[in-house]
Amino acid sequence: MPSGKTEIIMDLSIREVWNFVKDMDSWAPLVPGYITHKKISEHLSEWVFKQDIGIIKKKVTLLITIKEWIEPEKVTFTLNGVTENITGEGYFQAESLGKNRTKMTGYLDMTAGGPIAAMMNAVLKNSVPKTGEKMTAAIAAKLGEIKAGR
Repeated sequence: MPSGKTEIIMDLSIREVWNFVKDMDSWAPLVPGYITHKKISEHLSEWVFKQDIGIIKKKVTLLITIKEWIEPEKVTFTLNGVTENITGEGYFQAESLGKNRTKMTGYLDMTAGGPIAAMMNAVLKNSVPKTGEKMTAAIAAKLGEIKAGR
């Protein structure tokens, strides 16, 4: 199962981190390969990404289901491919390290199925950790910009 876990420490309160992460509209565009997303319900959304699979570029649509919101610490979710045979799960977790210091952890696990699963999982094995790192860094940078703009 291709997976990736990324941790970053920010000079922000856990509440500031939560206020940003709890609204996917704030950070969805920061996900590498992001094209668009739409909320279907409070716990279900559809996301569209551009994915490079070797020399092939594909548009991938995923349904993201929020399993739990544990304010201000954790959001867990599952994902299911609409256009591809992909399943997975992940979470965002915030841990207060002091009044204005928070550790944010992002985790993503994705697995491809079907006739080209071996090739897809080989690609995902490399791309999932990189995507997680880029997304976590982009969220931290955006939170830094918001803090600087106050």
